[in-house]
Amino acid sequence: MKLLRVHFRNGSKHPHTLHFHGIHPAEMDGIAGLGAGIIEPGQSTTYEFDATPFGLHLFHCHVGPLAEHIARGMYGTFIVDPPTPRPPADEMVMVMHGYNTTFDGEGNQLYAVNGIPFHYMHEPVRVKRNELVRIYLVNVLEYDPINSFHVHGNFFDYYPTGTRLQSSEFTDTIVQGQGQRGICEMRFPYPGKYMFHAHKTEFAELGWMGFFEVSD
Repeated sequence: MKLLRVHFRNGSKHPHTLHFHGIHPAEMDGIAGLGAGIIEPGQSTTYEFDATPFGLHLFHCHVGPLAEHIARGMYGTFIVDPPTPRPPADEMVMVMHGYNTTFDGEGNQLYAVNGIPFHYMHEPVRVKRNELVRIYLVNVLEYDPINSFHVHGNFFDYYPTGTRLQSSEFTDTIVQGQGQRGICEMRFPYPGKYMFHAHKTEFAELGWMGFFEVSD
């Protein structure tokens, strides 16, 4: 078991914390009134706990208004590898999110994975035919109740939260609520371009879509 130690300094003009998903002591939970509590501008603290359980996790600010802090990008993800490593693969992280460009807290005007709407339409994810592809998929979308991931022309094994080494299903579409995450593993048997996107038309048409480009 590995010790995870994060030194956090608040260099912004607003109070913040880091709340980690996983197993840890109460004083490391990154919420008001416990441990270091809220970290004011200019202050710092250290979060320290065992990296357990293995799997795919996330962290985010836990200061109100919480939705606005998360919607404006105060989140991230981290991976704890199992004691017996997963098989070698072409690995990538995909964080699903949106943009409330009007800053009114009433919904999103753009949707994306990893920052830029439509980016992977113009810069496809390049993978090799028959090579194992592993996607660490995380949903931190705010203001919408669910998000989803769908791949064209293929199926994948899905491992919810990545905390078990046995897949829960073999599918081409999964749905995640905010904070849910999982690992998708697949091989592309044929070369070509294969679209992936949220299986929600509005999300896809407003930026959450891209391509895998499979070559020999």
